Amino acid sequence: MHSVSGVSSSAIDASADVIVVGLGAVGSATAYQLACRGAKVIGIDRYAPPHTMGSSHGATRITRLAIGEGTEYVPLVRRSHAIWRELEGECGEPLYRATGGLVFGPARSDALHHGKRDFVRRTIDAALAHGIAHAVLDAAEIGARFPAFVLAGDEIGYWEPEAGAVFPEACVRAQLDGARRRGATLRVDEEVLAIDAAPGGARVRTARATYAAASIVVAAGPWLARLVGGVYAEHLRVLRQVLLWFETSTPSLYAPGSFPVFIRAAADGEEHLYGFPMVDDVHGVKVASEQETTTTDPDAVDRTVSAREAEATYRGNVALRLRGIGPRVVRAATCLYTTSPDSGFVFDRHPEHDAIWIVSACSGHAFKHSAGLGEAIAERVLGRPGFDLSVFASRRFDAAA
Repeated sequence: MHSVSGVSSSAIDASADVIVVGLGAVGSATAYQLACRGAKVIGIDRYAPPHTMGSSHGATRITRLAIGEGTEYVPLVRRSHAIWRELEGECGEPLYRATGGLVFGPARSDALHHGKRDFVRRTIDAALAHGIAHAVLDAAEIGARFPAFVLAGDEIGYWEPEAGAVFPEACVRAQLDGARRRGATLRVDEEVLAIDAAPGGARVRTARATYAAASIVVAAGPWLARLVGGVYAEHLRVLRQVLLWFETSTPSLYAPGSFPVFIRAAADGEEHLYGFPMVDDVHGVKVASEQETTTTDPDAVDRTVSAREAEATYRGNVALRLRGIGPRVVRAATCLYTTSPDSGFVFDRHPEHDAIWIVSACSGHAFKHSAGLGEAIAERVLGRPGFDLSVFASRRFDAAA
């Protein structure tokens, strides 16, 4: 891929009001919402979404209303829940299941989680600020409700009944199908080579054709920085993450209704851990941690999970935190995080081309917001009032430098 360039003289093969580059979590949501508003849309993806090459796969993602990463995200996730329920009625497929969710960890910890310290208490504060139904639990109460957890005894927990699991492949598919039904043209298995500024808008050149539009939304996930360059290439990093499903000898401990989606915020020097009840038709318990140090090339990433990686996660984290789970892996996958310096999202115009909008829902906490974020982006690109997304502007990176 090449970065945004000047005016291209290529002949135009098709035109639209808006072109969406990248059709994963946010791109599919944006294309759908634009089409719902009557815009003529062309969506382009280098693969055929939903696919396993980016960030929007792995059977399940956690959703929660109280956002320890920042209260500015709460309206987006609330809107996402409503959109998924609306889409379920249209597509006839489950997209979101409220299992209840637990965010817990040591009562005092300075460890960073998604760029924020004291994550559990920040989550509680977000719930209080937004009137979100919840309960605060001590270690004894956590253990009594959820005996699968191995606890140290000093934990504090945040319990939210509306938290749960969303099904990313199904959500992406439902939004793309909805966009098609409303007239969007989706070009899949088509790699974008360049985005060129042009009079009255911009152009996208792919390996097959050249497309023009008044506005272009670039939501290319781990390929975004390479495609648009500039401040994004300077500040965004791509990290390989590992997802694991371990065999359990006591599936009743991890059944929906008995076990929540959870995030265990680590103490200093420990790894975080998150996981799910058995809601994804895999005969194992899905858990994962997050690594934030080793960057990768999205075109050269190792997509296999080694036995050494699985054993390290099991012995160093899972076996210490969860009961009734053995070391045998029944499924494994990798995905890619695109991360910003403050673990916040990015939404902004390109600094040199007003017709080009950049979006990166960053740092491992994006999918829960994606449907609402896509709606907010569609409103903004079409010049309509909606959510204030200015907090996600890229100029904050310069201010922090």
